[in-house]
Amino acid sequence: MKIATWNVNSIRVRLPSVLKWLAGSSPDIVLLQELKTVDEGFPYGELSDLGYNCAVAGQKTYNGVAALSKYPLEIEASSLPGDPDDREARYIEVVTGGVRAASIYLPNGNPAPGEKFDYKLRWMARLAAHARSLLGHEEAVVLAGDYNVCPADADVHDPAAWADDALCRGESRARFRELLWSGYTEAFRTLNRRQTAWTFWDYQLRAWQKDHGVRIDHILLSPHAADRIRRCEIDREPRGWPRASDHVPVWCELDE
Repeated sequence: MKIATWNVNSIRVRLPSVLKWLAGSSPDIVLLQELKTVDEGFPYGELSDLGYNCAVAGQKTYNGVAALSKYPLEIEASSLPGDPDDREARYIEVVTGGVRAASIYLPNGNPAPGEKFDYKLRWMARLAAHARSLLGHEEAVVLAGDYNVCPADADVHDPAAWADDALCRGESRARFRELLWSGYTEAFRTLNRRQTAWTFWDYQLRAWQKDHGVRIDHILLSPHAADRIRRCEIDREPRGWPRASDHVPVWCELDE
């Protein structure tokens, strides 16, 4: 089973690239972030033509997440539990193909310190609490998406320059480690301990051309899923396509 995550940075703008990548890579489950569209604007028809069932939590202009699957799917949650007043579309959770999968678009948090950073940390605390509760299901759980966290200096092209950014601050990294300590496995780093690899390159300052990137898109696996992992890779190719997203897909393979 192949499971992928991708921050597409506007599904309507990137649709040709998304369809091209899905047709070529054929993942079974796909978790998308930053759709930047309401549910009604999502391209259900085009994705259905590729064999995908779709679950969407959209939002006009900002945010938005989706789960696509070649298996039947059931929506378990269309927002992150813990704050009924939080209206930002950043989380959707489905059960499909024998796994429980969530698409996550974690707040950026900049400028930090500040109100946006405080919201990021509160959101991460809610995620950690919910992630712990999911372990009680004793099933394969996949929490994947744009975490907006560089877990370590090895995940940043220039650690000194990024030290005070919300993606790299100690508070963000501590919240991310809390997820791992609760029992989740970070798929890419577990299988690629020495590899330097990025998932995001800013549009500014020719970051892509200079390979000045960071690794902020992650796949976290519960013990029942981690026991089945075979591979986890980052696909850089779509970043070089016309009108590319500033993120690239990350995917893993689990034994059936």
